[in-house]
Amino acid sequence: MIGNGDTVVIIDGVYHQAPALRHKEILAAMGRGVRVIGAASIGALRAAELAPFGMLGVGSIYAAYVRGDIDGDDEVAVGQSPDGDWSALTWPVVNLRQALELARQAGVLDGERAAVLLEVLSAVYYPQRTMAAVRAVCLRHDEIEFAEWLARQRARSAHFADLKHADALAAVRTALDGQAPPAVGVRPQVWESVYFRRWSNAFARSRIDGLDLSTTDRLIYQQVFDPEFPRTWSAYLERRSLNPADGGPGLPLETRLAQVTGGDLPAHSVFRPPVDLRDEETVALLLAGETPRDRLAVARYADALALAYRTRPGFSAAAVRDDLTRRTLLQVWRCPERRFDAQAAARGLVCGARAIEEAKRLMPGYLDDVSDKKEAASGAR
Repeated sequence: MIGNGDTVVIIDGVYHQAPALRHKEILAAMGRGVRVIGAASIGALRAAELAPFGMLGVGSIYAAYVRGDIDGDDEVAVGQSPDGDWSALTWPVVNLRQALELARQAGVLDGERAAVLLEVLSAVYYPQRTMAAVRAVCLRHDEIEFAEWLARQRARSAHFADLKHADALAAVRTALDGQAPPAVGVRPQVWESVYFRRWSNAFARSRIDGLDLSTTDRLIYQQVFDPEFPRTWSAYLERRSLNPADGGPGLPLETRLAQVTGGDLPAHSVFRPPVDLRDEETVALLLAGETPRDRLAVARYADALALAYRTRPGFSAAAVRDDLTRRTLLQVWRCPERRFDAQAAARGLVCGARAIEEAKRLMPGYLDDVSDKKEAASGAR
């Protein structure tokens, strides 16, 4: 676990097949007192972008981003092995530029020919810029001498012209030498956005009763299936009213509601504060009605959802039918159609449409439960 006073070095990361490392994640870490160093690849790019907030950049690639000599993520992007090896299979533009400059210094190329090669090699899509592709481009442009020279240099050293490798080592040395400046304590306002909370909530997990459970899944299960959850949500609104996130004066919920509406509307239709599932007190309050049986159901529903993703080509929770989910919620809540939005709001789900979107992830497991109960009832007869 990364904590206050630790130093993190960010070098490379995936971004084609997965979301790239977010700025908010780095700002949140620095806000907790973590020193963050970036170099070589996405580390250099993020350091150039977040230097005003205290992230330390190291190396020539970082410096080039800061000066504006380079400005795209394609400069450092490489294709990687699909089997989890993470080895780079292609050449990034920053390394090609360095190789061409070394060739120019060695008299293998002149400046004009090096510029032409850089342009055509940069135009090759990054996952296709293998060593074989580089050689083919060179031969197509009659640069046989350079292609052979480059092959000889790489035979002598696997890291020839590898700026990313050199910068990564420099960043690690900086961290080990203790040269990273103290964390600057980024203000929460910089990174505490609705998008960051959504991301952090998605990764909130806990291990309880031997089960590794998503806190988001646990909360949604209670919002959908606990008949007493509207009271729990009212208690949460009261707590937020007494302890505003912006540090303003705390007021009883009834008083705050009277100030805003005159008291003629229910609190859940007026106040819709975000939920931070990193906060232990919030989680304890919202899951106060959870039982061991509920947690087993959450684990079962998560397994059913994962199985659907694995076995149904093209499946996604978002693709679960709206009308099926809506009918299920109306049945579970024993709610007339006209009260659907109000019931969803009372459970902290904002509105009926939002409730449907949130509940979809529970549907494969719920339908399995319904099917199992029908089979059990049929067998009993």
